[in-house]
Amino acid sequence: MARVLLVEDDPSIRTMVMRALRERGHAVAVAAAAMTGLQSVLDEKPDLVVLDLGLPDVDGLELVRMIRAVSAVPVIIATARDDEREIVRGLDAGADDYLVKPFDAAQLDARIRAVLRRAGGEETERTTTVGGLAIDRRGRTATLDGGRLDLTPREFDLLYHLAARVGEVVTKRELLTEVWQVPYGGADKTVDVHLSWLRRKLGETAQSPRYLHTVRGVGVKLVDPDAS
Repeated sequence: MARVLLVEDDPSIRTMVMRALRERGHAVAVAAAAMTGLQSVLDEKPDLVVLDLGLPDVDGLELVRMIRAVSAVPVIIATARDDEREIVRGLDAGADDYLVKPFDAAQLDARIRAVLRRAGGEETERTTTVGGLAIDRRGRTATLDGGRLDLTPREFDLLYHLAARVGEVVTKRELLTEVWQVPYGGADKTVDVHLSWLRRKLGETAQSPRYLHTVRGVGVKLVDPDAS
């Protein structure tokens, strides 16, 4: 059973989803507006948030950013917005998954269980250390040689995914699937751009790498530069 917060302004959808999730054993709290939902995240500390984007007071994307500023709680966006750019924006804002309406309760329940499995696995080790890098998944912070790295949510997710596979070559397709959760379309350049930004913040370049090493034609790997 998970404690789910559902942020949805449509009364009929809210009631339907709430009942369906309760039938599947989840404890469900509801909020009809963004700011009420944000307060519930702070007060009730749910295991997971499911939210719509078309909220009456604040747009759902902004709510995701506000949640990310105060909590590492997993977030699933459930909305009628099905444009690929909106999906990318939602995931870049910090959402863990994106579900397009209409959907059935079984699909939402499966997404909830999958997201919670990933979150649960990550909590076994709060901090991942690679050389001078220290990455706190729950706190969503990273430091390099003791100095705080100013990372965007997507840069952090990218760095953490590579650190969890330290020394292994990770393909761009895997990064798109696991980090962006967009396993389709020609978005490889999105990975290249984020890797370039991440390298800059790590004080390196593709030509003179320390942590991030490109394996031409295969992918990229994160290594400990001090390892023999």
